[in-house]
Amino acid sequence: MSDIKEIIETLVKFRNERDWEQFHNPKDLAIALNIEAGELLENYLWKSPKEANEEKVKEELADVFAYAFLLAEKHGFDVKEILLDKIKKNGEKYPVEKSKGNATKYTEL
Repeated sequence: MSDIKEIIETLVKFRNERDWEQFHNPKDLAIALNIEAGELLENYLWKSPKEANEEKVKEELADVFAYAFLLAEKHGFDVKEILLDKIKKNGEKYPVEKSKGNATKYTEL
């Protein structure tokens, strides 16, 4: 079993044991993901990256991953497949020869 599938199965088991699936519709999972991403950002607000509390960053990042994986599971998406597809698309939008060392958006390259 892949690590991603193991993580998703563990999340689903945790959720189902608590009868929380009723609250995990795609809209609410997307909202929860956004809220957790905001909480992750809060760890960096008014601080240099080195000043952020690493334990809190790990906890919030784990929450972001959890909701992202649960949202993918709800839609029946294969996380590995959609990530590799996106990397391929980004490679087409950001060819190395135009984008290396450059933070310009692909529409401006």
